[in-house]
Amino acid sequence: MILKSIFAAAVALAASMPLTHGVRADTVTDISGRKVEVKTPVENVILGEGRQIYLIAALDTDNPFKRIVGWREDFSQADPDNYAVYLEKFPSMATIPTFGGFKDGTFDIEQAIALQPDVMIMNIESKQATEDAQYIEKLAAVGIPVVYVDFREHPFTNTEPSMRLIGKLFGQEKRAEEFIAYRAAQIARVTDVIAKNDPKRPTVFVERAGGYADDCCMSFGNDNFGKFVEMAGGRNIAADLIPGTFGALNPEQIIASDPDQVIVTGGNWEAYVPGGKWVGVGPGADEAAALKKLKGLTERPALTGIKAVENGRIHAIWHQFYNSPYQFVAIQQMAKWLHPDLFADLDAEATFKELHEKFLPVDYRPGHWVSLSNEQ
Repeated sequence: MILKSIFAAAVALAASMPLTHGVRADTVTDISGRKVEVKTPVENVILGEGRQIYLIAALDTDNPFKRIVGWREDFSQADPDNYAVYLEKFPSMATIPTFGGFKDGTFDIEQAIALQPDVMIMNIESKQATEDAQYIEKLAAVGIPVVYVDFREHPFTNTEPSMRLIGKLFGQEKRAEEFIAYRAAQIARVTDVIAKNDPKRPTVFVERAGGYADDCCMSFGNDNFGKFVEMAGGRNIAADLIPGTFGALNPEQIIASDPDQVIVTGGNWEAYVPGGKWVGVGPGADEAAALKKLKGLTERPALTGIKAVENGRIHAIWHQFYNSPYQFVAIQQMAKWLHPDLFADLDAEATFKELHEKFLPVDYRPGHWVSLSNEQ
């Protein structure tokens, strides 16, 4: 009865409110192909994933949180180092209401209604769960439109459209196009060289969140970090073994493939796996501690005796490149690992620093990758 009363009150309120001066009704197309009517530019936004702030910070650079009235509580847990960086500059972000996930059924629709957002932005992987729970219909009944974006499932198909969509919602189309152009130019600094030189491609095993769990080994198929490898001039050993974007390889498959190089994604996952074997790379990371953990991962049966271990070609890189429009930084660094001679003059660290200077409101802090090859 309480929820029905909230619905009724919200519907009545929405019907009685005129459009704010300068606000117009726009029909936008989201990543799933849905046509959604939204009053733009939006002023109050709920983020279905907190890490969507990676892009929003490049649009609302003066204050990325000024439109955010609620968000999923994942930024502080999945990326606490970056959360701390932003919290230092924008302490008010700590007061933004948070909620749980969609897949686990902890999303509080009554709370969302009470926040009166102009739009709710959700990741495409939550689509099935939101449809099953009829969230779209329930939110639409009280005048809250939902749009889907994607930086994770198919990033090289959906990142640019997602950036344009959020840019349109925020009235920041020009800024979004500037970011898109910068991202494309930085990717081309790798792909143009690979296309021109057509080098021999080393085989690469990418381990997703190595050390996060005892089981080995999560990896990537033909998209996300699997695609990064191909763009950087390597050959992803899981491309023909994992049919989708995400999956797993067993130790025997890795040993049989005998990869030339191994790239592990890592981050600070103390909130999820306290004291885990994960490699804690990220802004301001302790390089010595990260290297120690990375070396420890090479002692597992899945990596025993492979060429990459014997030659010290084992690397770790920030996991959140898989879920942000900053993928080009990872591609550049991976290209340097795979083809050091071709990319001797390419500095991924300088690129990431420049990205911060051009588009982000916080200063760059190094620590997003380490490599055992540097120890030789």
